[in-house]
Amino acid sequence: MGAAAAADDTGSLAGRDYLAALCVVLVWGTNFVAMKLGLRELTPFQLGAGRYLFAFLPLALFVRPPRLPVRWVLLYGLFQGVGQFGLLFLALRAGMSAALAPVMLQMQVFFTALLGFLLLGERVGRPLQAAMAIAALGLACFCADFFGRGSEVTVIGLVLTVASGAMWGASNIVVRRIRDIAPDFDVLSFMVWSSLVAVPPFILLSLAFDPPGTRWDWRALSMTGWASLAYLGWFATILGYAMWTGLLKRHPANRVAPFSLAVPPVGIAAGMLALGDRITPWQWAGIVLIVLSLALVVFGPRWRMRLRSPGAPL
Repeated sequence: MGAAAAADDTGSLAGRDYLAALCVVLVWGTNFVAMKLGLRELTPFQLGAGRYLFAFLPLALFVRPPRLPVRWVLLYGLFQGVGQFGLLFLALRAGMSAALAPVMLQMQVFFTALLGFLLLGERVGRPLQAAMAIAALGLACFCADFFGRGSEVTVIGLVLTVASGAMWGASNIVVRRIRDIAPDFDVLSFMVWSSLVAVPPFILLSLAFDPPGTRWDWRALSMTGWASLAYLGWFATILGYAMWTGLLKRHPANRVAPFSLAVPPVGIAAGMLALGDRITPWQWAGIVLIVLSLALVVFGPRWRMRLRSPGAPL
């Protein structure tokens, strides 16, 4: 009991945590391709409603609502569902590229650390500070490439993607607050029922802003469109976010959030293979810096301990 508590206090991750983080990275890295394919046939608000309807059904028939105050389920559904992905889908439609989106979305790391410090009093250690600085350089490389290409990515797409990252950071903080009041809450139940929260707002937004000519006709949706919705709903949302939320449930937000820095390299590779995206020298430089920052986050505390105690195991 004491050892487990100490591990949690220091933010140490076990082998299963690293495996979960790897699965999340692979699923989230490839889900940007599914988003792009889905947006060929659906509007951003329709894609959002469809994604979370798939995430809610059919699991809701077998999973009971979480034993949590309703406000936390509502807040998470609004921040993570309508906020993060509503803005991201709009960004992808407004001119954000599939290759750059997973990189700019990593602004959530900074928003999570800032909100964790301001609202939860979480400490930002030196390894994390150094990793964030290196990641910022990586993001700067992608921004340099963005300004160099100019016409391929719009300013509004960039702004919406950064705002999406802010909503992701806010949802991370909601999970941390839930962990404080209910450490043993059921992650799967939480993910399934918080998905329902996002469906009505997306439907209302579609009815309010989508042109009448784009109103839903599910019979016209291709197999690719259905596969995109299923992948986004069942894998990227339920599987990915259940694992992600489980990590946040067990560890401080500023210790978990940087793992998402590995999503951009996977996303870029998926874009190259599936969509024919081209990788520029600036983008390769950004990838290297981001992966380096992730390595520092994962191994930094261990390396620091090794320097302080030369006999300590790596």
